Amino acid sequence: MSKDVVTVDINDSMQYATMLLKEHNIRGLPVMEKGKLVGVLTDRDLKKASASEATTLEIHELLNLISKIKIKNIMTKNPITIPLDYNIDEAAGVLLEIKLTGAPVVDNEGKVVGAITQTDIFRVLVSFTGVKKAGIQFAFQLEDRPGSIKEIANIMRKYRCQLMSILSSHDDQVDYRHVYIRVSDCDRKKLGELKEELKVKADMLYMVDHVERNKEVYQEYKRPSGSWIVG
Repeated sequence: MSKDVVTVDINDSMQYATMLLKEHNIRGLPVMEKGKLVGVLTDRDLKKASASEATTLEIHELLNLISKIKIKNIMTKNPITIPLDYNIDEAAGVLLEIKLTGAPVVDNEGKVVGAITQTDIFRVLVSFTGVKKAGIQFAFQLEDRPGSIKEIANIMRKYRCQLMSILSSHDDQVDYRHVYIRVSDCDRKKLGELKEELKVKADMLYMVDHVERNKEVYQEYKRPSGSWIVG
């Protein structure tokens, strides 16, 4: 979670909240009253309030109005919060189910101690998969039995591959599971042999060589003169 949470007071102005969102490049603000969380204010709340009041106003009248509107009049009350002891997957489940881009994180006493956003969750996902380190990802459909993943991993180790991450899911299947393994530092001269041996042992769904893919991207975006295309 993000620990440095920007908050607003219930009596702050809409203009002040708008400035904070732009300044910190965020989409929402916990609203506090005497140190207690009483609501949240999002960019959607601000846009909705602006649209409803701005239809017949001149620009100077609009600016004057925005400076007078209090956050308590446009905020969302009784906000959804994420308990501090939730796992990242539990937090993601809440945000997905209620279609939120983020939510305040509270401790056992209801005190705001942080905020969790889609960006935070994406960052964890990238870390779990190891995609930043490139490497090679293999996807398999394996029998759901003890040792099935280990058998595949042992073949990869034989080709000097370093295991970076192993993720799996049942996908509503009873006897099989999908397994995604990312590796690095394999003996690239023997990748073809590795792939064929894995195919004999298991049902391979796909293989993605991110090292080669990155080379292709490099060539695609490189100008003949050697300078990078910007934009």
